[in-house]
Amino acid sequence: MNDINACKPKIIMDLEALNTTNAEGCVACGRKFSLGDTAVLACGAWGSGSRYIHENEAVLDNRTSQYFERGYYMSLKAGA
Repeated sequence: MNDINACKPKIIMDLEALNTTNAEGCVACGRKFSLGDTAVLACGAWGSGSRYIHENEAVLDNRTSQYFERGYYMSLKAGA
């Protein structure tokens, strides 16, 4: 999934992005994306690089300017 606009950390789902991402859906919440949904390229516990997830499932780390899946980010903060 990283090949869709990999240089854009935040996108609005269009038909091309839906066709590429909806086979798996959002790995953070398990729901499928819909046209017009805002998605962000985020790191998470899935461990295989960044993936697009729903924006409301993500946290922007101001220190690194990178998005993280909400639960994963909380676990990183708890361990720090």
